[in-house]
Amino acid sequence: MKRKLDTLKESLDKAFGNKLKSMSESLGQLTIIVDAEDLITLATQLREDQTLGFEQLIDLCGVDYSRYGNSGYDGLRFAAVSHLLSIRNNWRLRVRVFAPNDDMPVLPSLINIWNSVNWYEREAFDLYGIIFEGHPDLRRILTDYGFIGHPFRKDFPLSGYVEMQYDTEKKRVIYQPITIESREITPRVIRDECYGGFKH
Repeated sequence: MKRKLDTLKESLDKAFGNKLKSMSESLGQLTIIVDAEDLITLATQLREDQTLGFEQLIDLCGVDYSRYGNSGYDGLRFAAVSHLLSIRNNWRLRVRVFAPNDDMPVLPSLINIWNSVNWYEREAFDLYGIIFEGHPDLRRILTDYGFIGHPFRKDFPLSGYVEMQYDTEKKRVIYQPITIESREITPRVIRDECYGGFKH
């Protein structure tokens, strides 16, 4: 008996052919990679074609591949990964699309195909700096309006750039440069005999 994933693979091959950059199977789910310029056309067909029937987008996340794996990664840096669900056909699909420009990652918004993507795209914009062209309200959703940078990027410093505190004189929240001093966090494995002021 043919597996559902094999049926889905055949349907995807028939629908898109060489428009798919790649297709792979992992953990019982298929992942396809498509070009940014083909995303809207493919996404529309994924929803409208009854043999595919992906009526729901259940998640979208940003990814920064700049330090992917243990070896040097040689490819485009930013991607958006959408997770689609077909209730009619009882299968799922992962769609990965890479932003063609690492310095200014821009991808088309999926909001006119699946409106559930609204806050997911805002989150990917906020945390990774991926701009979704055509999104009607692309603004930060998790960090503060004055936040500098995108905290899920691999090159974002662990301590951030600024810190926030309440100023009692100004009666408002203010931002100032980070004041955390570098410190050694190496555990002390071999202790001196009188470490800490008492004999062990």
